[in-house]
Amino acid sequence: MPESSRSRVAIVVVTFKRQELLSRLFDSFEAMGERPATIVIVDNENSPETAAMTATLRDTLAPTCNVMYAPQETNTGGAGGFSAGTKLAYEAGADWLWLMDDDVEVIPGALDRMRHWTDKADADLAAGKSPAETRLVFQGQRLNFDGTPFYWQYHFLTAMAIPNPVAPRPFAPDEAHPHRARLMNTACFEGGMFHRSVVEAVGLPDPRFFIYWDDTIYGYLSTKVTQPLIVSDLILQRTRTLDHHKIGTIRKLNSTSDMARYHIMRNRGFMAHYLREHGDFNPVLFAAGTAATFVKETIRLTLTDDKSAGFKQLVRGWKDARVILRDQAWTPMPPLGNR
Repeated sequence: MPESSRSRVAIVVVTFKRQELLSRLFDSFEAMGERPATIVIVDNENSPETAAMTATLRDTLAPTCNVMYAPQETNTGGAGGFSAGTKLAYEAGADWLWLMDDDVEVIPGALDRMRHWTDKADADLAAGKSPAETRLVFQGQRLNFDGTPFYWQYHFLTAMAIPNPVAPRPFAPDEAHPHRARLMNTACFEGGMFHRSVVEAVGLPDPRFFIYWDDTIYGYLSTKVTQPLIVSDLILQRTRTLDHHKIGTIRKLNSTSDMARYHIMRNRGFMAHYLREHGDFNPVLFAAGTAATFVKETIRLTLTDDKSAGFKQLVRGWKDARVILRDQAWTPMPPLGNR
């Protein structure tokens, strides 16, 4: 497809107090090869340092790439940041929205590789195929901070609302053939790419999650519009070092914060509402999934010093999830077409 006729890609980055890591991401934008039409930097810290870094990036990438800076009045979390950034990118006319955290770097040639998938989808849509008949959500491969292949649980057990703990790696670590794909039924905002028609139908990411499960549910909602794919093409490398337990040969259980522990449990209340909205809520299996999540997070507490504080946050989150689940006034995020 001629370069001039290709669809517009926007990268959306959410950042909060990680200027050192963000600088590595910005360096990778300069070295990535084909660049997106737009980069949106959502700054949950509203930091003068981040604003200055973004201004320098804007000058460096001009005029081929428009860099937008979006400081937030308060810290809206990853969920709120991606909601705000997705709205800006959508309103700027992006055809594809490529979401990523601030603790990754783009591997050179990543967008060129993802164009294999977006070009095919654009051609299918131009030929009159509906979103349901077209692949419009893609998740590329990532590396860990140490350069090893990153394992991500791409299969979501909908009834229990948990990632499938025994899902095999979708591609062999030494996969020799690019442009391979497997079906997935979730997504991750660390490199997930969404067509604007999906955003239009599903609505913006739900900022009420603050952090955790927001991308899982967004990917689940995307399956109601299209068939998401996890693809073999390598796009990102993580840059933040994390303490972890190694589980088997490919899985790692990373450390996390007490804030994350709370939201991991609390946000299951929002998840239940979305599942119920689409007729996929099974109260017995969902409760089993909640219990399994609690056990997993209790195990993860062994990676922290103050285990008592972390356990209290898990219990508090579980209690608050039950309150959310009973909220009769709750409504899902509206489709953009209905606004």
